Amino acid sequence: MLTDAADSLGRSCEVLIVGGGPTGLLLAILLRQRGVEAVVLERRQRPGAHSRAIGLHPPALDALQAVGLEEIALARGARIAHGTARRHGSSTSHHREHDQDRGQYRGREHEHSLGWLSFERSWPARPFVLSLPQSLTEELLASRLAELAPDALRRGEDVVGLEDAPTGMRVWTRSSRSDGTDATAARPRVTRWHASVLVGADGSHSTVRALAGVETALRTYPDTYLMGDVADPAPPGRSEGHGRSQDHGRSEGSARPAAPPGTGPPVETSSTATIHLGPDGVVESFPLPDGRRRWVAHTGTAPSASSAEDLAALVRARTGQRIDPLTCSMVSAFTVRRRTVRTMLSGRLVLIGDAAHEISPIGGQGITLGWLDALALAPLLEQVITRDLRHRLEDMPLLREAARRRLRAARLASRLAELNMVLGRPRSGPLARGRDAVIRAVLRSPLRHRMAWAYAMGWAVRGRPAALPRRRA
Repeated sequence: MLTDAADSLGRSCEVLIVGGGPTGLLLAILLRQRGVEAVVLERRQRPGAHSRAIGLHPPALDALQAVGLEEIALARGARIAHGTARRHGSSTSHHREHDQDRGQYRGREHEHSLGWLSFERSWPARPFVLSLPQSLTEELLASRLAELAPDALRRGEDVVGLEDAPTGMRVWTRSSRSDGTDATAARPRVTRWHASVLVGADGSHSTVRALAGVETALRTYPDTYLMGDVADPAPPGRSEGHGRSQDHGRSEGSARPAAPPGTGPPVETSSTATIHLGPDGVVESFPLPDGRRRWVAHTGTAPSASSAEDLAALVRARTGQRIDPLTCSMVSAFTVRRRTVRTMLSGRLVLIGDAAHEISPIGGQGITLGWLDALALAPLLEQVITRDLRHRLEDMPLLREAARRRLRAARLASRLAELNMVLGRPRSGPLARGRDAVIRAVLRSPLRHRMAWAYAMGWAVRGRPAALPRRRA
């Protein structure tokens, strides 16, 4: 339980986590399971309602298993078992002829399969990436934390100051939480917290990082994107261009030829992620639960598209597929940048997740990367609390090495995300043909298994420190 002392002393706990997103909540659960008194402060009054990040790679499922949530997450999410890459050879301004009667684009000869991959060999136990909207992920984590400690998540708490004192971290928050005495209004109040360790898990615009003065290296990119979640345009295995394979134009009942290795599964289904490459930029499509699908389109360097109708037009023009903007539950335009802290450790403070290493969302590695931070650091923070409160965190060899490895993993994830961005930029002529030839060669050779391993973040689980024995509560 929280220690509610007199106003002059404020409140205290062993580990204070700022940020109630997926990374902060997971770390709190891991610490509570080890008997460490962890409290989460979240600025938002209510849980997020939008899907936001959706990708949970196999290492993230390890994290969910560690906190007893893998089974329910699998039941509520959508499994992405394989992915396909397609090339569209004409631009939006040429070679497109719309047939009003059939409701399709003619000239399908301009669409070609570059190949496909699956996760069966890279992760035999979990041969898929789980698609689960971040709002659902946070809901599951918050419920699990409430089971362990009902008052561990405190919403409406905005950090306004901090101090690294000899006895630990002091943090001041401004709260608009109601104390229950006034049903119509909540008076803001300032609370002082004391914790042995402070964790900044408050995202890419981290207040904790800024207040602590931790330096970062920032790089921005010219790429912009538009994404949205809509109803899947057709049942699994049948759609306008979605579900067609190597037999475009064949009559019903004709024999389907055996596909050459790596050229694509016989039929695209609701578990297929599809990458459409073309001269106007990439369009990506990922399954979501409940018969929905996430679409992401590259919008150049000076975008004007921002609505669901804009997204539907881009998808239609570049892929020939129709999506219904009236079914859109979320649409968002975004830019890309990379920001990495110089150090994750500063005094009694540790930064994790996007607060420590913001990377491009292309590739969907962010949540998994943050959860691997939590898995690596939870047993070491327990050791700090139970065995050694005298030293700064950066002076502890095990923590210093763990932080070094986590930043190295973030840099690798960032490079993979940058590669995805480069491959998806508008390309035509020799550059496009060269890119397509390389992708085709990889996806039609055994190298596709290595690519699947990389996209499933198999590289990210190396070097994780062994867990220490749990402390009894």
